Amino acid sequence: MKLTLSVIKADIGGYVGHSESHPEVLKKAGEYMAKAKKDGLLIDYHVTKCGDDLQLIMTHQRGVDNDEIHKLTWDTFLAGTEVAKTLKLYGAGQDLLADAFSGNVRGMGPGVAEMELEERPAEPVVIFMADKTAAGAWNMPLYKMFADPFNTIGLVIAPTMHGGFAFEIHDVKEHRKITLNSPEEIYDMLVFMGAPGRYAVKAIYHRESGDIAAVSSTQRLSLMAGRYIGKDDPVCIVRGQGQFPAVGEILEPFASPILVEGWMRGSHMGPLMPVSVADSTPSRFDGPPRVIGLGFQLANGHFVGPRDMFADKSFNLARHQANEMADLMRRHGPFEPHRLPLDEMEYTTMPEVMQKLAGRFEELE
Repeated sequence: MKLTLSVIKADIGGYVGHSESHPEVLKKAGEYMAKAKKDGLLIDYHVTKCGDDLQLIMTHQRGVDNDEIHKLTWDTFLAGTEVAKTLKLYGAGQDLLADAFSGNVRGMGPGVAEMELEERPAEPVVIFMADKTAAGAWNMPLYKMFADPFNTIGLVIAPTMHGGFAFEIHDVKEHRKITLNSPEEIYDMLVFMGAPGRYAVKAIYHRESGDIAAVSSTQRLSLMAGRYIGKDDPVCIVRGQGQFPAVGEILEPFASPILVEGWMRGSHMGPLMPVSVADSTPSRFDGPPRVIGLGFQLANGHFVGPRDMFADKSFNLARHQANEMADLMRRHGPFEPHRLPLDEMEYTTMPEVMQKLAGRFEELE
């Protein structure tokens, strides 16, 4: 069965501040999704939240970048924004950068991850959603899932995976892309993936079959808006089992927290903490950054689930370590490496400060 799986998200209002999504906003989104399912536009849907981001998870048969699907999500975000304004939620509609829909939400603010697939007899997928971080946050976890045998033993012992995967990497500043193959081009690949502020993994493909294995959102809000309005809060879809990593191999990278950019005012480095949906409420210094993972089985386009994959005691140590890492980073206050480097601060007050003080710099003798 040919199927499209779409995950489209937007921050359209925080409750309280940037920490949570209001139930009334989720309820309004559910009404729009239910009508679209009844009308036959969607096969199925699931509405959830990660922090202050509204997450729309949908299945349909209209392909990626479909005007009707994107119009549905845009209208849903607008309706949710009106609810947010009524409740005077913080930053109502902040991710909606355009005044009117123009055929596709790409470039209009919302984060988008979509894949078209042929549904297998058993089709497990894990959908990751993050808050208070940037698009490149998936680079290291995706590398571990699909290229690191210390994480994914299937790369060594599973005949269906031994041929490796192809990584499509986007240069989000120059709007270019390159595809590199693992394992033979791993060293070249890491040159780019190791710079997640500029290069983000967009998609991963099984090299022998060509089937899509994973896709992520690579939208950078500050680059689209020309100013800082909020962090990108990316989403990512990963298929599991068979010729792809096992679900346990997909989740394993998050057992060791990594530092990602984001956190307070989108201008700091902080640990990516794996949490349940209920705990995706970043409030300490607007963080630390959170990631949730929902697991589904697909059955003729319908969702069986979700399972809240990080609501598992085995991730308790990761959460404890993330809190300790947060303590360590917070000690630096406005100093690097807690605060982002200057070239990542160009959409804050830094250019204004440099312009104001330009005449006071003197050449060294």
